[in-house]
Amino acid sequence: MASAIGLASVPVQAQTPPDTLIQAWQIDDVISLDPAEVFEFTASEVLGNSYQPLVGYDVKDVSDIFGVIAESWEVSEDGKTFTFTIKPGLQFASGNPITAADPVFSLQRAVKLDKSPAFILTQFGLNAENVDQMVRQTGDMTMELEMDKAYAPTLLLYCLTATVGFVVDKELVMSHEADGDFGYEWLKTNYAGSGAFTIRDWRANEVIVLERNENFSGDASPMARAIYRHIPEGSTQRLLLEKGDIDIARNLGAEEIIALADNADIKIEDGIKGSIYYMGLNQKNENLMKPEVREAMKYLVDYATIADTIMKGKVKVHQAFLPEGFLGALNDNPYALNVEKAKELLAAADLPDGFTVTMDTRNTPEITAMAEAIQQTMADAGIKMELIPGDGQQTLTKYRARNHDIYIGRWGPDYQDPHTNADTFARNPDNGDDAASKPLAWRNAWDIPEMTKQADAAVLEKDAKARADMYIALQQEHQKVSPFVIMFQEIEVLGIRKDVNGFIIGPSFNDNSFRQVTKSE
Repeated sequence: MASAIGLASVPVQAQTPPDTLIQAWQIDDVISLDPAEVFEFTASEVLGNSYQPLVGYDVKDVSDIFGVIAESWEVSEDGKTFTFTIKPGLQFASGNPITAADPVFSLQRAVKLDKSPAFILTQFGLNAENVDQMVRQTGDMTMELEMDKAYAPTLLLYCLTATVGFVVDKELVMSHEADGDFGYEWLKTNYAGSGAFTIRDWRANEVIVLERNENFSGDASPMARAIYRHIPEGSTQRLLLEKGDIDIARNLGAEEIIALADNADIKIEDGIKGSIYYMGLNQKNENLMKPEVREAMKYLVDYATIADTIMKGKVKVHQAFLPEGFLGALNDNPYALNVEKAKELLAAADLPDGFTVTMDTRNTPEITAMAEAIQQTMADAGIKMELIPGDGQQTLTKYRARNHDIYIGRWGPDYQDPHTNADTFARNPDNGDDAASKPLAWRNAWDIPEMTKQADAAVLEKDAKARADMYIALQQEHQKVSPFVIMFQEIEVLGIRKDVNGFIIGPSFNDNSFRQVTKSE
């Protein structure tokens, strides 16, 4: 381990080792390595390269769903029970064979631990009391998953591709169980998967080291190891990339991208993501809860300038909760900077002189720059916005406790069905402080029983065209009334050394893959 870590802090060198992929990325959002808990961008990518789900999909055509650990599946006549058959001959990195006991345990465990992503599974009627009966092993290599309703057929399959659906090694995890925690304390910082890489080490805000899994059932990775170095500054990443100290830079800003454009040793690659940038306005704030204030703030963002300058090449203006590429995505962008319109709305809210409010911002260069630009245009209408910077863990913890006024952030879909974002932006079944389900609407204390019913109806519609129309109508209403200022859809941009090939930019971060990356001479 010491030698592997050493590679992450080597001083200036002409070239990275030929069997090692080194990436520079801001990785301060990692709080756990347990698939039952991971809900952040960086850790999702790490797990996507080190664990396997029951099913997956083609990142170039997400409608093409195929088995990964599952060999096949069937759906009962009533549409409520899936039967999965596990591929024979698979094993975990530990050498333990993969049987139906492992995915059954993994799903039961995630529901019982009830961490942030558990709602992806509990939305099917699963809970700690019934999950042992609803998710059950029926043979050495067969299992059943029963749901409370006959949902749209692809919904469950897409949900199982999320990190919370990744399969863990039951025998290994339970060997580290303490006080009935299902191995949780151990797995937060350790590894029990079957993917192309194993997770060898994670040092918070410093480095993550992965090594090739010699027991992987697929094609072995050409890279013996992959290392993430925590380097927040885009300018530093650019210098390291130019020197050859890293292979891929992940947080390049507009200036760095432009500066690298003419460097023959570097190539710029990009891909559209499902992630969207937004502001959440906490409805516990007496000013932000006013409909006119919510609408005014949508007129106080200079969307075009931010997209064309601060985030040049890294976002496109997008103002609906479903990203482009999803079934039923709405591509209308009705809002633009209009200070006079915003002032009229503030006057109608009995706030003609504006008000003072805080906004929590993750201290990445891009989020900070966006927040500062928004701060300026809000001030033009009298809204005095104080920015409160923090690292990923600090801002997320505060936001998840709904202790913010405004939060500016980035949301990535958990799976490729449109319900993934409808469920969090437009659904809030219980607005109580002790609610079991805590989607983004809950985080912003937005009580929406009627919209919740609309989202619930859409997820049961089996006809794709009718279902798409339902989501379009839902987004149109959401744009007008919600406490979300949805601004941009992300375009992920990477600076890559010219000899590095095969990095896949997928629609979700757990789809980003370096499993088949090669280095040419």
